[in-house]
Amino acid sequence: MSSIADNIARIEKGLKQENGYKARLIAVTKTKPESLLLEAYEAGCKQFGENKVQEMVGKYEALPKDIDWHMIGHLQSNKVKYMAPFVSLIHSIDSFKLLKEVNKEAAKNNRVIDCLLQIFIASEETKFGLSPEEAEEILTAPELTSLQNIRIAGLMGMASNTENEEVVRAEFRGLKNLFESFKKFSNNQVQMRELSMGMSGDYLIAVEEGSTLVRVGSAIFGSR
Repeated sequence: MSSIADNIARIEKGLKQENGYKARLIAVTKTKPESLLLEAYEAGCKQFGENKVQEMVGKYEALPKDIDWHMIGHLQSNKVKYMAPFVSLIHSIDSFKLLKEVNKEAAKNNRVIDCLLQIFIASEETKFGLSPEEAEEILTAPELTSLQNIRIAGLMGMASNTENEEVVRAEFRGLKNLFESFKKFSNNQVQMRELSMGMSGDYLIAVEEGSTLVRVGSAIFGSR
C-alpha cells in the first residue's frame, strides 16, 4: 500500500501542467485522526480542508500553527465565530447573510478573511450553492463595500457525481467561464484569483479546466 507521502507526491506531480501552471493541493482531512494529518504535514502538505467547524478548531489547537485551514463544508452562521481567529479560506459562502456574519467575526479578530462563493454546478439537487445570478447579485450589491473584513477571492463548485467525464468537464468549464466573466467586478473586496474545483475522482479534469485549488481526501488518505 502506498504511503500518504507517496500519494501526496503523486498528486502534486499531476497538478503540474506542461505550461508550468500548477494548482495547489488542499488535503481533505475531515474525520481523519491527527496522526494522519501529521503524516501529511511531514510530507510537505500544509493546506488542510475540513467540513465541520468543531473538528477544525480541535485540530487547529493540536497541530502545528503554520497549517492553512480551509473551510470546505456547508457553513452555519452561528459557527463562524469559532474559526474566525485562524481560518485561511472559506470555500463555501452561499448567501449574503453568511458573508455578513464572516465580516462581523473577522472584524472582531482584526482580520480580513478570504472567501469563495460556492456556485451550484451539479445536476444533483443535494449540493449547496448559489446560481450565477445570485452570485452576481452579491458581487454587485452596494452593501458589499461596507464589508471591509472580507475579500471575495474566487469561486468554488462541486461537479456531478457521475462516471461521465464529459458532464464533469462541461460543469467545470462553465464555472471557469463564470469565474472569468466575474473578473469585471474586481475591486478592493473582489479579486477573482482562486477557482476551487476538483476532488479525488475528478481533480485532473478540474486542473485541465483551470482549477487553482483541488480538494483531495481519499486519494491521499485512502477511502474511509
